[in-house]
Amino acid sequence: MRFLFAMIVAVFAAHSVIAEERIAGIENTIQSQVDAFLAEDTTTAFSFASPNIQRLFGSPERFGVMVKNGYPMVWAPFEVKFLELRRQGSLLFQKVLFVDRNGAPHVLEYNMMPSEKGWLIDGVQYLVAPPVGA
Repeated sequence: MRFLFAMIVAVFAAHSVIAEERIAGIENTIQSQVDAFLAEDTTTAFSFASPNIQRLFGSPERFGVMVKNGYPMVWAPFEVKFLELRRQGSLLFQKVLFVDRNGAPHVLEYNMMPSEKGWLIDGVQYLVAPPVGA
């Protein structure tokens, strides 16, 4: 009985470590892309995009222009805070709170895709800003 209990605990502990590594990898990918935007390094930022996104924009320069104009809170955030990670079937979505340079909050949801290189960003959706004080 003790052996069975020890095995169950080991399985849950291993699952927890895998989940933590997954979350850390996803957060690292998003943060690395944000850091590249802050450095105005669109080539590096583009490298964190999935092949679908890369095909859609065609070049790091076009991708950078889209982010700078369409997602200024991502291009130059004042603060970045990772919120919940949710699973929908086999897909993983990471919510991120961006506070822009004017102090306004913005919540974006990143569609994350695993690859041989690690996690890639396969899309971003703007969600409703959280209520003040959230």
